[in-house]
Amino acid sequence: MFQRREWRVLSGLASVAAFAAAAFLAVRGGWAFAPVLVVMGLWLAMSARSAGAGPGLGADRKPPRGGRSGMSEREARDILGVGAAAGPEEIQAAYTRLMRRTHPDAGGSAGLAAQINAARDRLLRP
Repeated sequence: MFQRREWRVLSGLASVAAFAAAAFLAVRGGWAFAPVLVVMGLWLAMSARSAGAGPGLGADRKPPRGGRSGMSEREARDILGVGAAAGPEEIQAAYTRLMRRTHPDAGGSAGLAAQINAARDRLLRP
């Protein structure tokens, strides 16, 4: 019914509503239910954060080694921006250029760097 993104948004909105209800009850003197709503809001907020990883590569998931990532040769060439007639030197040059811009140590994302690594592995290691 809902995709991961929708559940994340709904969980975030529910956590905000739980915090607002807890604040309202605390101001109105309902101290018995306010801590329950705060705990529920924290739980919902944490579930919204953990659901954000999605099906892609997260910090705990790595692409398969050895170029067996299921990526086609065409996808790998599109990621690196090289043509069908590109040789190993041109592929390596495109990889180096992209990694200088997208490496996590240079402010890029780990997921994009992993895709670039997988594309290079797919094209250079049959």
